[in-house]
Amino acid sequence: MEYETVIGLEVHVQLRTQSKMFCSCRADYQTAPANSRVCPVCLGLPGTLPVINKKAVEFTIMTGLALGCEIPKLTKFDRKNYPYPDLMKGYQISQFDLPLALNGEMDITADGQDRTVRVERVHLEEDVSKLQHVSDENDDPHSLVDVNRSGVPLMEVVSHPDMRTPEEARSYLTKLHSIIQYLGVSTANAQDGSFRCDANISLRPVGQKEYGTKAEIKNMNSLRAVFMALNHEQERQKRVLDSGERVIQETRGWSEERSATYSQRSKEEAHDYRYFPEPDLPPLVIEDSWIEELRNNLPELATDRLARFTDQYGLPEYDARLLTNSKGMADYYEQATRLHATDSDNGQKFAKNVSNWILGDLSRLLNLEDRLIDESPVPPESLVELIDLVDKDTVSVSMAKTVLEEAFESGGSPAQIVQEKGYTQISDSSAVDEAVGQAIDANPQAVADYMGGKETAAKFLVGQVMKITKGQAKPDLVNELVVVALEKLK
Repeated sequence: MEYETVIGLEVHVQLRTQSKMFCSCRADYQTAPANSRVCPVCLGLPGTLPVINKKAVEFTIMTGLALGCEIPKLTKFDRKNYPYPDLMKGYQISQFDLPLALNGEMDITADGQDRTVRVERVHLEEDVSKLQHVSDENDDPHSLVDVNRSGVPLMEVVSHPDMRTPEEARSYLTKLHSIIQYLGVSTANAQDGSFRCDANISLRPVGQKEYGTKAEIKNMNSLRAVFMALNHEQERQKRVLDSGERVIQETRGWSEERSATYSQRSKEEAHDYRYFPEPDLPPLVIEDSWIEELRNNLPELATDRLARFTDQYGLPEYDARLLTNSKGMADYYEQATRLHATDSDNGQKFAKNVSNWILGDLSRLLNLEDRLIDESPVPPESLVELIDLVDKDTVSVSMAKTVLEEAFESGGSPAQIVQEKGYTQISDSSAVDEAVGQAIDANPQAVADYMGGKETAAKFLVGQVMKITKGQAKPDLVNELVVVALEKLK
């Protein structure tokens, strides 16, 4: 039987506030010693009262606005009850029926097709503590609780089940991640848990309107993990259905080691959480003036920046899209281009050169060390300095690649590296002529091929000259002198 896959995503985003959601404890828990960012409120001690973090509310409304959501005038917080050991109070303060944002949407492109994914809601809650499971030779297996994360503001973006392939889910997450970064409401760093995703997936026969039985996949800490987990679960559910069995509604985990999902527990429904209004917090009224103030202060998002990059800098849409997918990369690009006039043809050529270097060799070096561009040891000023060295014929493009690698490794100035290593371009005809003669003498077969009509043999000899001169010879001059020398031999 042919099946249609149905996917909905729940994305949890830790907000970039200075304090926690309902108390004044600092929210920078990641590098803090265990249980050093705690107070009676986030410890869940009796008699304590929560106070709403206004900045967290604003960040959530901003996200809702960026996703085209409605912002209700009245919202409230609720108690979500469940007995996990990482939940200090025995319940979580979250939002149920009156979230901060509703009915948004996001346009995505995947599998060569455009699709609109509806956003059901964006709501605000508090994060839970962190468990550390310990098992060694001297102790029985046990768990330790670090309460530092408890109470950190956590925004949840819930989509409708509108995605039909794992690729669409990846496209949705990539764009949402970009929006979050551009808004500045979170670091959205998946590695430290600031951007986490739970995926709901089910299969149904093609043409059937009713949804199939879904499984929720947790424990995914990267876009790649979400994509792989959905692919695996899609195939698993297909095998179950093809064998005549029924898919069980459950929560499943994702194992990176086994590249497989595994059963964790039966899936809870909303009534299992026994939601009821949080009695210690009054309903929150969102004034229209507050919403408009936040709307007017929204930063430029990736879609608008893409359009501006093609218009202002004359970039191809492909370049602009790659640059603006990451706010850090787009910021780096703009810092570099602003160091040079861009209101002329020469300026647009320079802007394209900057794009080529960022998307090419600099990205390659960053990927090799798994670094973000914000962590690049080559600042925008140094990249511009390197491009100027090429434009002035001080170094060749091939030599500039070597200089970039050395600047990336040492953090040094390209101009200083060129001066200290003697990397300046050789443009003296007599010096290049000597290298051309050496290349011709050492490669008689290539000379014979050229004489026989194979003009590509000249390119081989050009490469040999560049090797002899360690990439320092001026390429145009080498091309010219190689052809002249070969023609003389005819």
